Amino acid sequence: MFMTFALAPAIAEAAPKSPKKPVARISKTVELSAQRTDIWVYSPAMGGRIRVSVLSPPGATAPRSTLYMLDGAGNEKDVSDWITKGHAGRFFADKNVNVVLPAGASGTFYTDWQKHDPKLGKPMWETFLTKELPPLIDERFNGNGRNAILGLSMGGQAAFALTVRNPSMYTGVASLSGCPPVSGPFNEAYVRTTVGRDGGDATNMWGPFGSAGWRAHDPSHHLDKLRGKNIFLAAGSGAVGPLDLQRRIEPEEGSRDVVTASSSALELGAYRCSLEFALTLRANRIPYTDGFRLIGTHTWGYWERDLEVAWPTLARGL
Repeated sequence: MFMTFALAPAIAEAAPKSPKKPVARISKTVELSAQRTDIWVYSPAMGGRIRVSVLSPPGATAPRSTLYMLDGAGNEKDVSDWITKGHAGRFFADKNVNVVLPAGASGTFYTDWQKHDPKLGKPMWETFLTKELPPLIDERFNGNGRNAILGLSMGGQAAFALTVRNPSMYTGVASLSGCPPVSGPFNEAYVRTTVGRDGGDATNMWGPFGSAGWRAHDPSHHLDKLRGKNIFLAAGSGAVGPLDLQRRIEPEEGSRDVVTASSSALELGAYRCSLEFALTLRANRIPYTDGFRLIGTHTWGYWERDLEVAWPTLARGL
């Protein structure tokens, strides 16, 4: 007796496909002039779209270097203050360099936050600025991979923190009226006050003071990462000068006396902190270009002039 068996064809079950990991991409581009293009970048790290203004030389085709410019605290608009207040377009009109100006980082120190903050969320600016954005800039705007970074006030600290944490990315770094070191009670107070002014809690950013997160973002603890860089430091003494008297003050800002006093106090703090950092660099034989001023408050008139002075130092590596 013979029995026959039907042999069913073997069916190999395909492994379930894992969903593709989202990648950063330019989702929208608007050319606002021959020099300026605004792009909206979808950032997986940031969980949304970030608007970035890019200045590039009109008609240029050869690869060129890139300067990243960071705002101070208080910028809640979707355009960088360097565009609207610092006249960056006018300054770079005749320079063969890409200038990248992200917007909307108010109170975040352009860093990756450790925990979700009730007011500011969980920004991941370092990942965006150093991992996601540069390849897109180089491809879209013909970048050659050489970069420098400059920031004012909060952005000045961030520029140095980003540099020591990503030393291969930047050839030069500049702080205008910033406070690069964050260790010690005065410097911690500067950071906490700046974050708090925009409603955030700096403990959610780097953890309790004195913890590893603060040390990791303090350039004075990572000085070897700055060796060989083109470094520029600037700040005014807080003394009132002619530019303060000429400054236009909007009614909603308050009286001229109150606004000037506040700007003077802010700049005095940045001056003390920047001098402290300059002495640290000098003691460790790390060269830097000195842009300290005997007069000047925490206002745009001085930062426009500082940019002119800082540019030759940064341009050496671009």
